[in-house]
Amino acid sequence: MCWLLLLLLSRSSSSIFPPRPGIMAEFSDLLLSVLSSVRVPRSGDRVHKDECVFSFDTPESEGGLYICMNTFLGFGKQHVEKHYQKTGQRAYLHLRRTRLPKVDDGSSGAGDPPKKKPTRLAIGVEGGFEVDTENFEYDEEVKVIILPENAIILRDSLTLMSTAVRDRVSASIDAMLAADSASRKQEIQAWDGEVRQVSKHALDLKQMGNNLRIPPCGWKCSRCDLKENLWLNLTDGSILCGRRYFDGSGGNNHALEHYKQSGYPLAVKLGTITPDGADVYSYDEDDMVLDPNLAEHLSHFGINMMKMQKTDKTMTELEIDMNQRIGEWETIQESGVHLKPLYGPEYTGMQNLGNSCYLNSVMQVVFSIPDFQNKYVGNLEKIFKDSPSDPTQDFNTQVAKLGYGLLSGEHSKPPPETEDSDPEPGKQVELDGIAPRMFKTLVGKGHPEFSTNRQQDAQEFFLHFINMVERNCRSSENPNEAFRFLVEERINCLASGKVKYTQRVDYIMQLPVPMEAAINKDELAEYEVKKREAEEDKNTLLEMVRAKIPFESCLQSYAMPEQVDDFWSTALLAKSVAVKKTRFASFPDYLVIQIKKFTFGLDWVPKKLDVSIEMPDELDISQLRGGGLQTGEEELPDIAPPLVTPDETKAPVLDESVVIQLAEMGFPLEACRKAVYHTGNSGVEAAMNWVMSHMEDPDFANPLVLPCSSGPGSTVTVSDLPSEDSIATIVSMGFSREQAARALKATVRMWAGAGKEGKQGCCMG
Repeated sequence: MCWLLLLLLSRSSSSIFPPRPGIMAEFSDLLLSVLSSVRVPRSGDRVHKDECVFSFDTPESEGGLYICMNTFLGFGKQHVEKHYQKTGQRAYLHLRRTRLPKVDDGSSGAGDPPKKKPTRLAIGVEGGFEVDTENFEYDEEVKVIILPENAIILRDSLTLMSTAVRDRVSASIDAMLAADSASRKQEIQAWDGEVRQVSKHALDLKQMGNNLRIPPCGWKCSRCDLKENLWLNLTDGSILCGRRYFDGSGGNNHALEHYKQSGYPLAVKLGTITPDGADVYSYDEDDMVLDPNLAEHLSHFGINMMKMQKTDKTMTELEIDMNQRIGEWETIQESGVHLKPLYGPEYTGMQNLGNSCYLNSVMQVVFSIPDFQNKYVGNLEKIFKDSPSDPTQDFNTQVAKLGYGLLSGEHSKPPPETEDSDPEPGKQVELDGIAPRMFKTLVGKGHPEFSTNRQQDAQEFFLHFINMVERNCRSSENPNEAFRFLVEERINCLASGKVKYTQRVDYIMQLPVPMEAAINKDELAEYEVKKREAEEDKNTLLEMVRAKIPFESCLQSYAMPEQVDDFWSTALLAKSVAVKKTRFASFPDYLVIQIKKFTFGLDWVPKKLDVSIEMPDELDISQLRGGGLQTGEEELPDIAPPLVTPDETKAPVLDESVVIQLAEMGFPLEACRKAVYHTGNSGVEAAMNWVMSHMEDPDFANPLVLPCSSGPGSTVTVSDLPSEDSIATIVSMGFSREQAARALKATVRMWAGAGKEGKQGCCMG
């Protein structure tokens, strides 16, 4: 029997016509039959009341949202029946919100109030940049739905039911409505750029006993006589000007140059010192920081912090002024731009969840590839049917949900036609797009970077996503094949003339940027001269000149042979010099190219290359095709190199890059080290085979113990390996893992040789 409770509601009247007592008793019995499954959410429960776990339906969707009163999972209208059939759960809280325009009662005066000038480098907090406020109100309907009877019971009707039913169901509804939704718990609703960390140098900063006393005013740079943007070094008391900004304003970089020469890390901006604090910058940590001992450090130079007054703009105020001057905030919001919206399948946008543009751009590209469309959207019904009890934690489910949301066009429909066929730009009906909250939460889970709302690198996220697809497609079709290709590396031992061919899997072609190939060298030289003159005269350059690098030159640089020093030749059983060439052993269906716009200086400090590279419409890389062993070539003997060569007396060093790649796949670190050791540093493939063969060993994850040693520790210790955070930071700049590991290792050794501690903080200096 299909039960239906009709309650007539009137917007102009709060009266409700109650149902007959007999019908109410029947509904009370119906609720009593499901009462044991109705739960009251506790603090640790995630209540998915904002979004369907299988679609992007929300309480504002036409059918509203159904939240299971046992699992607290949310379902759109087309998925709630399937959940009941799969789990037997019958009680659902139905939320339906209707968006209504706000009614101006005239009490606030004519027109919108002017926007407040931001005073804080933040978004969504008091004093920060304002996010767009909605000009809407919401009419919310709350009901209880019982399946399969489709009984509809309004919340207010619970007062007419038995005490046991009323108390339990009302408590569940109240707690569900009051609880923070699962997506709300994952989001950072406000971003505050003024949140600073205590400097690692603040507590034990050494100050020179030079009896220097700083006057309370009248400061100037000791090198260029600038009287603004001045910084007091808290170690030696030097007063120097700050950095030059991109538009030519600011200082002459003398404070930064002083740090590079002296290594004294902390400086305070003069003019910002008040009894409440001041702007303190750490050159070593390259960030604004907190100094809990600032009053003591200032008193060392005769400055009484409690008597100081603010006379200059803080760095926060300068950044706010800069953002407003160049219109960055308005540009981000596309304010005042009349954009023509597109609707329909494959024209669905994605909301920015807080610096999530890297994720949005990657996933839009991924789902333009037929292999991913077929894998996830083509198998949508099967993926949803096979999903676990909590679909929010299932990778395939959330990827399929995202793919269908982007491709179906269900969330990209034109607004209803109005009398005004061509509305003003400011009155356009904006499309919300879809918000990939569940997907972002899942793929970022446990990751030190992607679990945050900080800005990230799209290339690094692409590889992270590819890795997750790989782990979840081990026994089914793998759409990664569209991007996968084999790299052939040919190593030629110059002493013996013999060669070695190896292959490895890759998903991205990383192209170097040969600066010497710039086609506008004369223009660049002229710009550098004008730049130096402008710096001397404290003028502003009107337009920057970038190096123009032909894309063909990047390809040629990629194909250039690379010299390998200290190569262990199995033909000579000794170290030799070799030349390595990199070619394609196979080509992918879709080639992903990354331009490596970061490079290392002689001091291992990463530098970004500001260049212009024009991408051709058609790309011919047939000249990079590998051919394998050629006629007349003789292969090097296939012998694993020794971990300790005859000219080495120190403990064997494992290939950190291979160890890290294995650890990234989820294997225990000690097991990865043993795999690399037992395969003689012969590469990822050999180490992976060892791992797969020894996973069931009882000592699989135990520390590596060499036969000649009494315990672990005879190889490079874990603390000597670069941290994964450091590796990820450098890889995101465009370098390979091998380059990143070598650079970090070299930096650690350099500091260790100088007798310094704190290796983890010296890598990026």
